[in-house]
Amino acid sequence: MAPLPHLPADPDDDLTAYVGLGTAAATERARARGWSTVRALAPGTIVTMEYVAGRLNFEAEDGVVKRCWKG
Repeated sequence: MAPLPHLPADPDDDLTAYVGLGTAAATERARARGWSTVRALAPGTIVTMEYVAGRLNFEAEDGVVKRCWKG
């Protein structure tokens, strides 16, 4: 496997702190902490496996974040 290019560092953030927040509050928090791309996804949404530095993903149900991950 080829080495990864030098990717910018992701913001230093506690991803577990997003669980339980409303999606609007979670998005606002993520942007304030330096995430360049923030997306909220419905449970079971099919997403690609590509890693995008600086992107934060939320799985949200009924407007509440259930899960959060980088990339």
